[in-house]
Formats: sequence, C-alpha cells, structure tokens
Amino acid sequence: MIEKRQFYINGAWTDPAAKNDCNVINPTTEEPCAIITLGGQADTDAAVTAAKAAFPAWAATDPATRIAHVEKLLEVYNSRSEDMAQAISLEMGAPIDMSRDQQTGAGSYHISTFIETAKKFKFMHEMDPGTPGSMIAHEPIGVTALITPWNWPMNQVTLKVIAALVAGCTMVLKPSEESPLSAMVFADMVHEAGLPAGVFNLVNGDGVGVGSQLTVHEDVDMVSFTGSSRAGKLISKAAADTLKRVSLELGGKGANLIFADADEKAVKRGVLHCMNNSGQSCNAPTRMLVQREIYDQAVETAAEVANSITVGPANEEGRHIGPVVNEVQFNKIQDLIQKGIDEGARLVAGGTGRPDGLNRGFYVKPTVFADVNNQMVIAREEIFGPVLSIIPFDTEEEGIEIANDTPYGLTNYAQTQDPARANRLARALRAGMVEINGKSRGAGAPFGGMKQSGNGREGGTWGIEDFTEVKSISGWT
Repeated sequence: MIEKRQFYINGAWTDPAAKNDCNVINPTTEEPCAIITLGGQADTDAAVTAAKAAFPAWAATDPATRIAHVEKLLEVYNSRSEDMAQAISLEMGAPIDMSRDQQTGAGSYHISTFIETAKKFKFMHEMDPGTPGSMIAHEPIGVTALITPWNWPMNQVTLKVIAALVAGCTMVLKPSEESPLSAMVFADMVHEAGLPAGVFNLVNGDGVGVGSQLTVHEDVDMVSFTGSSRAGKLISKAAADTLKRVSLELGGKGANLIFADADEKAVKRGVLHCMNNSGQSCNAPTRMLVQREIYDQAVETAAEVANSITVGPANEEGRHIGPVVNEVQFNKIQDLIQKGIDEGARLVAGGTGRPDGLNRGFYVKPTVFADVNNQMVIAREEIFGPVLSIIPFDTEEEGIEIANDTPYGLTNYAQTQDPARANRLARALRAGMVEINGKSRGAGAPFGGMKQSGNGREGGTWGIEDFTEVKSISGWT
C-alpha cells in the first residue's frame, strides 16, 4: 500500500494539521492502492499564506528567469515520465501504453508549448504607434487556486500550473482526490527543478473541503477549475463574494456531423475518438449526427468498430480501453445505458453490465445507440463513459440545429469534403472549438467552451493571458 499523507507547502513536504485518511481506489481491481490525507482549513490557510508570501518576488522576476525554471521542470518531467505513467494508470485506470503516450505525453507537450509561447509573449508592449507613451502591461493576477480533475490529470495540471508560472503567479494546486498520486509525483518534480519556496503548493482534498476553502479564501485572487458544470456553477456562486476571477473548463456533449460526402474513415474515427480514455473526456464526440443518405451504413460501421474495441486491465500493455474511474461513475453510466434502452433508442453494440470475462473492475462495454433523437436523456446528459448516440439528419440546416440544441458548447466536429460547407459549419456551430475532417488543433490553440461548458481559455497565448491582469500605463518614457 502506497502512503502519501503529506502536502507540499512552502517548498517542503509537510504533515497535515489533522488526520483525515482517504483511500485511493485502483479501478482495475476495486481495491485500495494508496492512502492520502484530505486537508482541512489549517492546511489550506498554510498553503495560501505561503503562496501569498512568495508572490511579490516571483511576480518581479524577469520572464526569462521564469521560463528557465519551466525548462528545468520539463527536463525533470521527461526524466521521470515512467513514474508519471505508472501513477496515472494505477489511480484512474488508463491502460499503461495509453498512460505513457497520451496521458503523460500531454504534460510534456503542454510544458514545451508554453515555453515556446512564453518566449514570444509580450508582457509589456506599446498600445498603439499613434499614442506615444501609452503602454500595456500583462501582470500576474496573484495567488491562484488550481482545481484539477481525474480524467486527464497531467493534461490539466500542466495547462494550469505552467501558464500560471510563466505569467508570474503563485499557486495552490488541489488535484482530484481520485487521482492524487500523479499530482504528488509532479510536486516532486517541481521540487527537484528548484522552484522558489511557496511559488507552487499542493494540498489534497475534496471539493467540499479544500476546494470550497480555496474558492472563498480572501487571499486567493483567481480560481481555475476543470470539472463538471454542476461544480462550476457552485464555484462561481461561492467566489462571487470576493469578486475573484473564475476560469471554468466544464462538461461537453460534442456533436460530430457526418455528411454524405465525408471521407470513408469518418465514422470509424468518430467512434474511436468517443471511446478513447474509456469515454472520459469532456471534448468527446458523443453525439454522432449522420446525414440520412449514409445513415444505415454509418450505424453498421459504428457497431462494428465498437465491437472490435477490447476492454482490459490498466496494467496490461496494448491498445485496449481500461475501466472507468470509480464505482459512482460506473453506476451512473450503467443507469444511463439502461435509460437509453428504456427511451426506445436502438442498441447496436454493448449494453449494460461488464464485458464478458471481466467480473471485477469498473469496466463498461463500448456501447452504441442508433435512432436516437436529441431530446432523449442520452443525447442531452454528459455520460462520461464509452457510449455513443447516433442521430439522423437530412439537411445542413437541420444538422446545425440539432448540434447547437444543447446546454453545452465545448467541441463540435464536422466531416465533409465540401470546403465551403466546412467553413460554414465552422462558423455556425456554437462551441469554443470546431474540428473538421479529423484535423487536430495546432500547438498552443486555445482550449475552452461557451454556454455551460464554461469560460476562459487554456493553452498558448490565451492560457497565459487568463492568469494576467491588463494594466494601462500613460506617460511611459
């Protein structure tokens, strides 16, 4: 059993103020794999105090010095990538090959991208050539609370921590209590990289405890949160009393519009994307909207692809998907699959229960529903599991209407070989991101949504700007 009861505060691993043990459950075995401590108010206060004390000196450092610290951190991160991959696989169930390539790889990717972005970022610049002496300064917002989820641990930790570091902010990281081990490995990396004491702090806890304490803390200037829309609303309300900035990256119910002229791999690509990470991605294309002319063939292809996906233990190498993170998620997904059946959707792959041969572990069958309408619960709620809903449409206008008929607006997808249509869809779809014909977003592209998918943007220039205040200066000489 791994025991990780301490917090990283003011440059050192520190005992908690009080004992409050919490088991970390291995979703592959359903057994405890580690023990952590959930922090209390005294721990939160100590971390915030350390961050506040460190802020003036860190904010005053030259950006080049901050970038050099991050470059050292990247060195350490890469040297310990296997430690990170093993931690993520153990705590949240990502198959080890996927944990190495995608989960751990996301962290090094974002750190590298922020280094290049920060080198070009204009922290101080002339407002306009026609207004001599008028300058714009992008200054760090202050002490930041970074609250991260369990589904892509290092993806979200690095998007927040590295952006805050290069902006000149100090921080308290509260990782999900479901996936704390990877964050503690990351804290070890920060320590090895030699960041000044108090710049980065970590306190484990749950949302009701440390999460809420950070959100209302009068010495916290900003909360950056990734998680559910429900929790995002609660954080916004709680933070309102101190008028701190709140940046939210929340849920999604991505629509993937597949037109009759889509390329031959469009359906397969959409199913695999939906099922990746066992469906536990906020930007997953979980609603496949298919034009009527190719609908029957698309349903057949989607079922074949889903049935070809294997499910297995996280510690085994291979291209399979692993379990979902915990029993609560497993039961929620099972209930929603049953709801889809009860509502009259046509089950063409998967269904309730564990896959054959797996009687322990939070495994979910890759599931595909056809003949779904957009008012069904499975088309409206974020399931956060390997479950795809296929909806037919006739015209471009109808497809756009169905895609936009959702409270979410994170990522939408379009598959068509008509360039003019692709461009129309890119503008008409109400989402923070639109990906066309399987083309991934470029390095440093902003990640974030609209409507109940949140506000703010992570990654690249936009990610750094999120952690800064804009100061207007006149009379600069």
